[in-house]
Amino acid sequence: MPDTRFDVIAIGNAIVDIMAPAQEAGIAALGLAKGGMTLVDAPRARELYDAMGPAREISGGSAANTLAGLAALGARCAFIGQVADDQFGQVFAHDIRAGGIAFETPVRDAGPPTAQCLIFVTPDGQRTMNTFLGASQFLPAAALDDEQIAAASVLYLEGYLWDPEEPRAAMRRAIAAARDAGRKVAFTLSDGFVIARHGDDFRALIADGQIDILFANEHELAALTGIEDFHEGIGHLGGKVPTVVVTRSEKGAYAISNGEHAEVPAEPIARVVDTTGAGDLFAAGFLFGYTRARPLAECLKLGAICAAEVISHYGARPEADLTELVAEMLG
Repeated sequence: MPDTRFDVIAIGNAIVDIMAPAQEAGIAALGLAKGGMTLVDAPRARELYDAMGPAREISGGSAANTLAGLAALGARCAFIGQVADDQFGQVFAHDIRAGGIAFETPVRDAGPPTAQCLIFVTPDGQRTMNTFLGASQFLPAAALDDEQIAAASVLYLEGYLWDPEEPRAAMRRAIAAARDAGRKVAFTLSDGFVIARHGDDFRALIADGQIDILFANEHELAALTGIEDFHEGIGHLGGKVPTVVVTRSEKGAYAISNGEHAEVPAEPIARVVDTTGAGDLFAAGFLFGYTRARPLAECLKLGAICAAEVISHYGARPEADLTELVAEMLG
């Protein structure tokens, strides 16, 4: 196989997370459902942004979070996602590139603004999220660079982005480009609602041998297979996908790869602060090990370490030095 320029290239929602402290009265005055996640339109996003106090702005999105973890571990990464030619598009591009991740997708001149997730954090630590998907839902197949995709060992696809039509077509093209180049295709199911809407597509991709690595949590596994028993469900998928990785929250994680089974417990932490990004960072650790041909159980352990780090603080990006956390394992 030819040398690769990237370990992992990912396609996902290009979202800017905007996080600000808020008081209970402010949440009520804005008519927000405290602790929930609501999809909003552009005018409402602007209204909420204007109502925010001093905020922290950082590039987000599930696949981008995974790449941030991979890059922090020392992997070579690239991201494909759609932003608009606006302030938040510049924030996203600067932030992800500053993390050492290649990002070359052309900006979108017309249409909705760059996606934003406006997060109000009350003194009790509750996060009230308002998501405007904006330009991220309009990634065209024409924005892809097939040579860049072929230059990565693994193509990683975010299930959330399968929902809108344009990115779905782009991801189908990306799968073809990766497979033509002899690369691996990894897919994360993302959420039960995505499976409810597109499960037939995912099952067809699996049946056609288009997916090499599948990430799910145990609820998504049951939704995809229609099998409630965990071990029966993962065994069913393990006969169809070369590598299946399933996270089980406090019960740890389990994987089957080419007939080999492995399981690890969750990493102990003093306190769970915020579970946002746990699955994203688990995928980062696992893929880091995978691209370095580490044993299956070690890949799971790397994932568990990265997930434990991110749930020990607010936000979906690592704050501790991941290379130090995994140094003993990697020797």
